[in-house]
Amino acid sequence: MSASPHDADPTLRSDNLRMVGKLVVIAALMFGFGYALVPMYRAICNALGINVLSVAERKVPGNAPKSQNTQVDTSRIVTIEFDANVRGPWEFKPAMRSIDVHPGEMATVMYEFKNVQNRAMAAQAIPSYAPRQAMAHFNKLECFCFNEYLLQPGESKQWPVVFIVDPKLPRDVRTITLSYTFFEVGGKTPAEPTL
Repeated sequence: MSASPHDADPTLRSDNLRMVGKLVVIAALMFGFGYALVPMYRAICNALGINVLSVAERKVPGNAPKSQNTQVDTSRIVTIEFDANVRGPWEFKPAMRSIDVHPGEMATVMYEFKNVQNRAMAAQAIPSYAPRQAMAHFNKLECFCFNEYLLQPGESKQWPVVFIVDPKLPRDVRTITLSYTFFEVGGKTPAEPTL
């Protein structure tokens, strides 16, 4: 009966056992370090005041904890006026004429449209801003002006404009007018039916 190579060299066996022991210790240390990262991260962020989550977790007696968007400038209000112009026989208007927002605050306004013609039409809206310097600070996250639409005869739609006024808007700008001109896109609609 021949001896296996492992039985022949007892030093190799002890080296292997020592290596396995070291690997088990290293794995346990890595697991412990990973487990300890969360409380360490929380403590460092609390000490430096850089973690929004840790600020939201602080409990004030008598108040429920709530998160706050620190990018909103609550020290001022900007009035956004909404205007709608049409270039054709249809109805187009904002659901509200104006809204007051804090710079940095997200807001949504709906626009209403109705094709009163007896034919389908393709149309698109083009925005403009007053004062002109406000354009760089008016950030639309969602807008019907990004797309063209095909509207059937008598079809009505409501479309949102979701926006944020940049807190870097100059302080002397207190009112922004957002105006849309809705026009028919030529060559993309069927001809008007003959009677």
